[in-house]
Amino acid sequence: MQRLLALIPPGTSRIDLLAPPFAGHLHPVLAMGRALAEHYQVRILSTQKALPRIHAAGLTGVAIEGEYDDALCAVANPQYAVKTHPVRLYRQFREVVGLLVNFSHALAQYWRDEGTPDLVISDFTLPVVGEVCRQFSVPWWTSLPSPCALETADGVPGYCGGLLPPRNGVARVVQFLHRKKVRGFKRFIFWLFRETIRPTGIHRLYREDGSESAYSAHCILALSEENFEFPRTWPAAVHFIGPALYTPPVIVPQPPFETGKRHVLVTLGTHLDWHKAEVTRAVAKLAQTLPDWVFHLTLGNPDTASVAHQSNLYCLPWVDYDRWIAEYDAVIHHGGAGIMWHCLKAERPALVYPVDYDQFDHAARLAWHGKGIWLKGGIHALEQAKPLLLHLVQSTVKNEK
Repeated sequence: MQRLLALIPPGTSRIDLLAPPFAGHLHPVLAMGRALAEHYQVRILSTQKALPRIHAAGLTGVAIEGEYDDALCAVANPQYAVKTHPVRLYRQFREVVGLLVNFSHALAQYWRDEGTPDLVISDFTLPVVGEVCRQFSVPWWTSLPSPCALETADGVPGYCGGLLPPRNGVARVVQFLHRKKVRGFKRFIFWLFRETIRPTGIHRLYREDGSESAYSAHCILALSEENFEFPRTWPAAVHFIGPALYTPPVIVPQPPFETGKRHVLVTLGTHLDWHKAEVTRAVAKLAQTLPDWVFHLTLGNPDTASVAHQSNLYCLPWVDYDRWIAEYDAVIHHGGAGIMWHCLKAERPALVYPVDYDQFDHAARLAWHGKGIWLKGGIHALEQAKPLLLHLVQSTVKNEK
């Protein structure tokens, strides 16, 4: 976090950090908050559901007035895959906008009552924070765990199924058209919801220089490494500060490790509930093909304390990546930014099974850099992943010798 600290303007005393209550967005903000709290007065602003984890991190938490948690969960964790499905993206956006309007009004009221900070750092999923900051003349920065989501004038576009750097002129033309498609779809959705969006104070999707108004024009904290991302011309506001990894302590059963056996962690993060039952069945079949190995499938829900055990498969409510990731011989994950960087930091070989959102883009980057194997072919490929797991573990053992 030294790169973050070096960016803080002189004279700064109080910093507010904002994030939704989901682990993939809240936990990086907590990591930054813990580093900043050693030098500044820090508040973490989120929803009621996030407060226990904020306090467990030793930070001051504030729940913005309003009922957001149930509605946010329904939007962010639907019972189906969103991917690039236009109707589902439309429906998701419509529901999100209404929540953001209420959140922006409540945030403005909180700062009127409690005073404004000297600097605001907000997760990229809360674009309305920028307009509220403008009203109060408070500097606003954006925190971005997945820089691949950022639109640029060149380079590989995100949210297009996990594209790789182009190898020829035809591929470059195709990716140019993908960039136009992404921007065109965003413009259409913005126009469609212009009346709903208007109360937020956001009147345009792109600035005159072509940059996205959803992100800060002054500083975008890219929680990645530039050499991991595919080449592109980044906006001047982008600063790569490295991954922000932190898991607040949670009281859950310890993962059961068996002496002398290989262990595999399987995780889809805290979202994708619609797919976890199917993945559980697939992992059970995979585990049967490797009876001497132990599989830990985490369901990403620390509120569920029970542990299910059948043969060599354990279904766990929660696994603390900070504490346990290095104990596994291999990891099967969905390509979420958090688990991806935990595996890279601990040098754990990964089999990547992307399902939705930016996960395909992360899978593409891991495969391109030789840091993971992109499992293609859906649920059937997961069931038949034994050869790939054997290859991952054997390659790691060979490299460690």
